[in-house]
Amino acid sequence: MSFDEMDVDTIWMNGEFVDWDDAKIHVLTHGLHYGTGVFEGVRCYDTENGPAIFRWEEHLQRLYDSCKPYNMEIEYEPEELTEATLELIDRQDLHSCYIRPIAYYGYDSLGVSPGDCPTDVTIAAWPWGAYLGDEALENGVKVMVSSWRKHSSSQIPTNAKTTGLYVNSLLAGEEARRNGFVEAIVLNKEGNVAEGPGENIFLVRDGEIYTPGLSQSILDGITRDSVITVAREMGYTVHDDATISRGELHTADELFFTGSAAEVTPIRQVDNVEIGNGSRGPVTEEIQSRFFDLVNRRIDDHEEWFTYINE
Repeated sequence: MSFDEMDVDTIWMNGEFVDWDDAKIHVLTHGLHYGTGVFEGVRCYDTENGPAIFRWEEHLQRLYDSCKPYNMEIEYEPEELTEATLELIDRQDLHSCYIRPIAYYGYDSLGVSPGDCPTDVTIAAWPWGAYLGDEALENGVKVMVSSWRKHSSSQIPTNAKTTGLYVNSLLAGEEARRNGFVEAIVLNKEGNVAEGPGENIFLVRDGEIYTPGLSQSILDGITRDSVITVAREMGYTVHDDATISRGELHTADELFFTGSAAEVTPIRQVDNVEIGNGSRGPVTEEIQSRFFDLVNRRIDDHEEWFTYINE
């Protein structure tokens, strides 16, 4: 669904609420030319206790942390961004939505060095359903291993969620879709499994769960951390510092993606190889069910992970 089809009308920009159509930047904005921005993607769920943002504090902390390698300073305190986000959602009467905070070097000069360019901050929120398609959560997705490799953390900080880095994700994802797949899996420079273009990846083998560690050039996903925590509470053994070869993908019992957008999405096929029986596996289904029970507050676990809109 395009933005023009959505019932949204307000964006927060640099301390002010502005009309959606007036949320504009100059064409010579530094971040537009050099990818010098950092952002987050956060879900707000329409829970049984009212709309609630899932792990907002962790996302906000990562936003500020992502600024550090780029010497970017957000002039607003975290409490100000929280207040702005809660009001933005309330103003638009959103109950379930996706939230996009972004900080970027703005308009002043256009050398590679940002010089005196200001750090602009914007927050938007809009309704967004299943990221990889409505049927993906139940039936799983077909993916391919991309020919594009994930950049190394020795080249660009992989644990900062930087706008420019997602060119790599775009190349991998579009390659997959041109070849008839829904999404890609990206290998790191050593040829081991890193992640999806916008997701972390988990592998299930003999009832145990494996996911690439931070040394594999992945983003330290917040949904990844949530699933690791929940799976361990359910009694699963989770290896969260695994090295996974490309060949292990094809012989896995189950595979699934995690991410704020993707949530918990099964993978039913890699390249031309069916995973397991070619459908959502039992471990994936159990973890997925627990995750959605949690984020929709059908169970009371981890109340500390939720920020309610109308508290």
